[in-house]
Amino acid sequence: MRRKNSIILGSLALAAVVAVSLPLSSTLAESLDVEESAFRKAVKFGFTGQEIQGGVMLGDAPAGTRSLSFDGQPVPVDEDGKFIIAFNRDAEQSAQMIATLENGQTIKKFFNIAPREWKIEHINIAKRSGGPSAAFMELRRPELEQINAARQIKSESKGWRQTFIWPAKGRISGMFGSQRVYKGEPGSYHSGVDIAGSTGAYFVAPADGVVTLAADKPFSLEGNLLMIDHGMGLNSAFLHASEILVTEGQKVKRGEPIGRIGATGRATGPHLHWSMKWNDARIDPFLLTGPMQ
Repeated sequence: MRRKNSIILGSLALAAVVAVSLPLSSTLAESLDVEESAFRKAVKFGFTGQEIQGGVMLGDAPAGTRSLSFDGQPVPVDEDGKFIIAFNRDAEQSAQMIATLENGQTIKKFFNIAPREWKIEHINIAKRSGGPSAAFMELRRPELEQINAARQIKSESKGWRQTFIWPAKGRISGMFGSQRVYKGEPGSYHSGVDIAGSTGAYFVAPADGVVTLAADKPFSLEGNLLMIDHGMGLNSAFLHASEILVTEGQKVKRGEPIGRIGATGRATGPHLHWSMKWNDARIDPFLLTGPMQ
């Protein structure tokens, strides 16, 4: 009887060794690989876009994210975990994003922001001194107040998630970020892209949004100014229009005509100046649209 028990125990031990040494079935192995891949993805950021001065990136927050911050500033997150960030024209070469999860864990993402070679024009004359006159500033202050108020409006638009299109077609007569230097003293850089066009030609919304400012009379510099909020802190401004076709508070769709090109305000000829900001960061519209077809 003892010998019979020994044989049984030995057989069981051999079966256990064989079972451990046998490879997992392909189905089970694939299932484990998928679960591991999903876990790794869930605890990481996902990004599309360019890590570059003036650039914009769309992101996916790690699963279970309670809050996001970008260089210390809070970043809103959509219901499905998507969000947007951008890098100013003069952004430093490093930045950091932190996700705080529901369990208190923090996940960090570090950015190495690529610098750009801007179009710099050196002028052998001195920069005008003295600044704007008191009379001009009396006119200008209420205009700046309207612009700042428009930028504070946060709509529920989902335009920030779309692929942006060019609001008008034509020769690019001014590039984002270009700058003049007057005898070694830098002037203000160009805050948008200029698209040359004929007076009265339509321009359209580059993405869905809500109209936050539609000037009822020309501003001193911008002329007939139109501003649109695309959601999540991303907004567009269109300058020098001959006519504005939409009203404040109106929702607009990508490709919908919103104004006509003109030369109002401080402009040397008919063109559309299109500038964009994400919160306080000035960004390059070209990086959202790509080359004009």
